[in-house]
Amino acid sequence: MAPFTRIPPSEVSELAEDIRAIFDELAATLKAEQRTSAGECHPALDVFETDEAVEIVMDASGVAPEALRVVFRAGIVLIAGEKAPPVTRAPQTFHVVEREFGRFARGVRVDAAFDLQGGRAEMREGELTIVLPKRADRRGRAYRIPIEPHRAV
Repeated sequence: MAPFTRIPPSEVSELAEDIRAIFDELAATLKAEQRTSAGECHPALDVFETDEAVEIVMDASGVAPEALRVVFRAGIVLIAGEKAPPVTRAPQTFHVVEREFGRFARGVRVDAAFDLQGGRAEMREGELTIVLPKRADRRGRAYRIPIEPHRAV
């Protein structure tokens, strides 16, 4: 099994430019009610591996598909987006508030060769599922290098 690790928030700074670009794009394209002015959330995710692919499943309940972006760069899958706060109705008194809202960026370092053109992401029943099909691993296979006779110049 290939090693997969979540990227701790301290290392997400490596991806700061990508994250900033995603948030700028979301700010320009999302409707006002899909935006958040404050807050940060930390959606949970799982990483699974099969013989054919690596799958990342992230809780995305309440996040509009158009408010999500998935980017693969240098062995890291970056998932970033915005979860808008719930619509409030006046007058309203909150007694318990546990659900998070706001911007988020999650990164998963993956170590395998993937067919990125065949990769896909799907939102279903509050979960974002990302599938990265594996390429045939050529490492470990013997490859014969032909020996050419020396040619005098």
